[in-house]
Amino acid sequence: MKSLSDRDIVGARGPRNSVDPLRPWHFLTEPEFSASGRVEDVSTIFLTNRECPYKCLMCDLWKNTTTDTVPQGAVLQQIEYALQRLPPAPHIKLYNSGNFFDAKAIPSADLPAIAQRVSGFQTVIVENHPRMCGPACAEFQQLCGTQLEVALGLETSHAETLATLNKRMTTEDFSRACDLLLKASIRLRTFVLLRPPGVTEEQGIEQAVESIRFAFSCGVSCCSVIPVRPGNGILEQMELSGQFQRPRLDSLERVMEETLSWGRGRVFVDLWDIQSAVSCPQCSQQRIDRLHAANLTQQLGPPIDCEHCRAGLSRRNA
Repeated sequence: MKSLSDRDIVGARGPRNSVDPLRPWHFLTEPEFSASGRVEDVSTIFLTNRECPYKCLMCDLWKNTTTDTVPQGAVLQQIEYALQRLPPAPHIKLYNSGNFFDAKAIPSADLPAIAQRVSGFQTVIVENHPRMCGPACAEFQQLCGTQLEVALGLETSHAETLATLNKRMTTEDFSRACDLLLKASIRLRTFVLLRPPGVTEEQGIEQAVESIRFAFSCGVSCCSVIPVRPGNGILEQMELSGQFQRPRLDSLERVMEETLSWGRGRVFVDLWDIQSAVSCPQCSQQRIDRLHAANLTQQLGPPIDCEHCRAGLSRRNA
């Protein structure tokens, strides 16, 4: 599959959502199996700020971003607004639809005040592009005085597939970022895609498994598997042309079954909009519940035996 340009990807977009630079566009408390081996609450705040400069093929996070840098102090106001409305939690995620250490997204002058505000949490989790990791990451951890965890988008360790995503990085870039952050005692998590455009279902499973293996070898301690889904414009076009198909629910199950068996680190599956991956109306909710339980226990329960699915398989093999 040929690579698409920024112009191709942006040109297929619909309108942005209306957002307020003084308010986070969403916030919630979510349970997560923590690094300590317990299920603990996380205060997750989706910050409003300028769009990420990288126009990745699969990304739909631009929908809730601004076109300009938010005013100085605005991000701190967003954090305050959310925390005043959320119950106490030991961990916090500051997700900003891009790169926390991009000064055009979050003004550098705001970082000391943000660090002071979140210093009471055991873990502060932010997201950042591997090529935008530098001294500011270690400086922020020092300012926080607590454990910083940076979520890096690997997406895939398959070089040819990665090149088609317009992410403007290589696996070497990812590895270098991991080394830099680990030397600063910063914890790592990453995002891995299940079935990006241009690959078959079986290739998607194999690439996701190998990508998680690669991430763990780079020192990552937590991997989130994201089934690629339409919603950003260009993927709808690719779906119509046959270049992209949504991954199946059983593919997520296979990736979890394989990677959890290693015991090398935490593996989560992103269940947002998971209904788009459903193919069997009889067993789908049971299988989704099984994956949700695996997220919280890091153990995948017995497979779901579905008569409807077995009958369909028999028909296909006849």
